[in-house]
Amino acid sequence: MKRNATAVWKGTGKEGTGTMKTQSGVLDNAQYSYTTRFENGTGTNPEELMAAAHAGCFSMKLSFVLQAAGFTAEEIHTDCHISLENGAIAKSELIVRATVPGIDAAKFQECAEDAKANCPVSKAYNCEITLEATLA
Repeated sequence: MKRNATAVWKGTGKEGTGTMKTQSGVLDNAQYSYTTRFENGTGTNPEELMAAAHAGCFSMKLSFVLQAAGFTAEEIHTDCHISLENGAIAKSELIVRATVPGIDAAKFQECAEDAKANCPVSKAYNCEITLEATLA
């Protein structure tokens, strides 16, 4: 399986602007720029997209891990914070709160750690990954 996206950048690093488009069409010429990345401009940025990818991948992997352990989550809510420091992605912080009937805190933590270690996005990221996992 392959997925793709396209980025087009015009101009200098600070004054230029860019657009991103994804194969699915979810992003269709989405704006990004220096201000969307390093300030509070309107549009997206690579770190925001990395956070979305990690939160989504982790949540789905956790669902599979829980199912394999005999549990079905009613809801898995994952926030992800990506840190850009000194020109490098330094950290991905996963904060998950889930409603999983019948599971105890220790088993849930074990499943969450498994998902963190084994989701494809975690495996792709070359940075520190932290996890805060709680049951709702």
